[in-house]
Amino acid sequence: MKTARRRIDVNLVELDQVLDSALEAPLSEADHDKLKDTLHALAALLVRPRNTEKTSAVVEKPEGSEPRQEPDDNTPAPPGHGRNGAEAFGGARKLDTKHQKLTHGDHCPECGKGNVYGQKEPKVLVRIVGQAPLAATVYSLERLRCGTCGQVFTAEEPEGVGPDKYDETAAAMIAQLKYGAGTPFNRLEQLESQLGIPLPAATQWEIVEEEAQVIKPARDELIRQAAQGAVVHNDDTGMRVLMLQRDAADERTGVFTSGIVSVGEGRKIVLYFTGSRHAGENLADVLKQRSAELPSPIQMRCAVAQCSEVTLGSGDPAG
Repeated sequence: MKTARRRIDVNLVELDQVLDSALEAPLSEADHDKLKDTLHALAALLVRPRNTEKTSAVVEKPEGSEPRQEPDDNTPAPPGHGRNGAEAFGGARKLDTKHQKLTHGDHCPECGKGNVYGQKEPKVLVRIVGQAPLAATVYSLERLRCGTCGQVFTAEEPEGVGPDKYDETAAAMIAQLKYGAGTPFNRLEQLESQLGIPLPAATQWEIVEEEAQVIKPARDELIRQAAQGAVVHNDDTGMRVLMLQRDAADERTGVFTSGIVSVGEGRKIVLYFTGSRHAGENLADVLKQRSAELPSPIQMRCAVAQCSEVTLGSGDPAG
């Protein structure tokens, strides 16, 4: 048997006074019961009654009620609601904007009776603008020259201006565009030139090569960890390199990029090697760092002879 729902009269002004007094002193038992009953009543209203096809067919509609209008699928979504929510923009710059006229605890300018309180979730707006992959800043430092002794006095550089023309963020962006997004240096040179930032392809290579020395220990560690994988995949493809230093005894003329994927311990490590060596030879060099205590890994390879030039063995990749 269903119990009758108890009627509760809610006075918003009275509840505001209860909340305001709670900031200065603990709640009394009567105020506690009042707030508790109000919250329970609100929670009961928020619970939708379940309406199935069976109940809708049995329960008669009240006279004069209009049929429910189904939403139109062609209705355009409100502006600002894209496929990705604001939380998806982890790399965006975050700006907090305070209310220009109200602060937490001020009187409500609408009713003049209650107080306004800060909400946990603010209203969020996402605005996206275009910008060049690499942005340049030109600093003009004023110079003053003495008319008698000829001494020249130059303004100091602004704080934060480093000595290098290309800082580490520029090198990281060039490397990301080249090796992460597959943008050739020549194409990036053309793009930046159209945006007013000249960046020759040869300069890009020099920037990336110099900064790559900093992360070389991390690369070597990735190779060492890849050698410990339980499953390794290897394959290679042709690659064009204009200038490649070869060993004097190497009679081969081809250039290849070998891809090696090592899978183990719930992670995947991908390595790329470009040169005259085939995938099997590059894999053999990687497996030289494999721990002797580990069993031979499972090798997934192509059927070409160049990819099969390595025999996997525990501790001795040469077999």
